[in-house]
Amino acid sequence: MWILTFDVELTQIPLKLFDIPRVKTISKEDFVRLYLKPQKPLIIEEFDEGWAAHSKWNLEYMKKMAGDKIVPLYDDRPVQHDDGFNEPHAKMKMSAYIDLLQSEPTRFRIFLWNILKEVPDLQKDFSYPNFGIRLLKSLPMLFFGGKDSFTFMHHDIDFANIFHFHFEGEKLCILFPHSETKYLYRIPHSLITHESIDFANPDYEKWPALQKAQGYSSVLKNGEVLYMPEGYWHYMKYLTPGFSMSLRALARKPSHFLKATYNILVMRHFDVLMRKLKGQKWIDHKNQQAIERTNRLG
Repeated sequence: MWILTFDVELTQIPLKLFDIPRVKTISKEDFVRLYLKPQKPLIIEEFDEGWAAHSKWNLEYMKKMAGDKIVPLYDDRPVQHDDGFNEPHAKMKMSAYIDLLQSEPTRFRIFLWNILKEVPDLQKDFSYPNFGIRLLKSLPMLFFGGKDSFTFMHHDIDFANIFHFHFEGEKLCILFPHSETKYLYRIPHSLITHESIDFANPDYEKWPALQKAQGYSSVLKNGEVLYMPEGYWHYMKYLTPGFSMSLRALARKPSHFLKATYNILVMRHFDVLMRKLKGQKWIDHKNQQAIERTNRLG
């Protein structure tokens, strides 16, 4: 069933998107058989595992536990040649950032914040679930955002299997399998698509290949878990202030593991070097190549 709209104010998605499958609960065996092995996304609505986090984790609790920590903040400005790889656009105390989230819309987001490194006591509030795949226990990452803030469409550098646990608020999730890359205006030597695309309401005259892309979407709510398979492109837009935690597992498909190795050891270093050598001309060249290649091949 194709969906064209969400029951969310002012949110309309004129893309060819399926509803992300949903289950109340699921056994490890069924998850492995129906979603992990065939690499299909899933939302688990009532994941429990006895986590204290389900009752304790909200913005006020995070302010209490990590209020004095200086957190990295990102917004939706286009990539510039002098930006470092994943370097933040600003920094702020967590307490001030949460006050900002709760007082007004803001584009600032926290991205890839390692809670074991920054606030070890938060580890007491959750355990690592058994989904039938070995999770990396050193990399539980938190993500925060204010109303209407969003991430550019991207895929993770390591092609990981991602379990995205959402706390407080709601956010729109749009996913595409890696097989749809040819339609998405991917930036060469990068993990993102063209930053000018509004995936919440794309302009087909400017981005005609998007009409051929087929993906998934849903609104993720407090207490729900989103499973994203290896290499899935994802766009996240916060409909209200909120935050999530991602747990991850290494890519199982050999070709994805090789791509992850290339991305980490070669691609990102090559891109940083070219930015230093050619400056903004390199960024502009990649953006133009994304348009030309996609319109030609897509």
